Amino acid sequence: MKNVLIVDDSRTSRKVLRDILERAGYTIVGEAVNGQEGFDEYMKLKPDIVTMDITMPVLDGIDSLKLIREADPNAKVVMITAAGQKHKMMEAVKLGAAEFVAKPFVEETVIDAISHCC
Repeated sequence: MKNVLIVDDSRTSRKVLRDILERAGYTIVGEAVNGQEGFDEYMKLKPDIVTMDITMPVLDGIDSLKLIREADPNAKVVMITAAGQKHKMMEAVKLGAAEFVAKPFVEETVIDAISHCC
């Protein structure tokens, strides 16, 4: 099964995602609390898939996506969006985001988005 890195500043969101993905058979290889840490963990762990929140401190998800895709053009990054982030989603698509998942999480939607990356 695929390895996943979860990048989200919300402990609750990370836990919910971890639970959903582990139930579906994915292996969570790491977690990060901001975009900079997400990029650093990506470079260290080389996961198959990253779930990336858009709104985070230090470095937001868009800038982190940019760095990850520059370092690895084949990176599979699923963006996590809250309501009202349509312009950010469009930017993420241009930068190569693989999929989108909206908060609050719906288990089936999360699994569908992640499985499209594989």
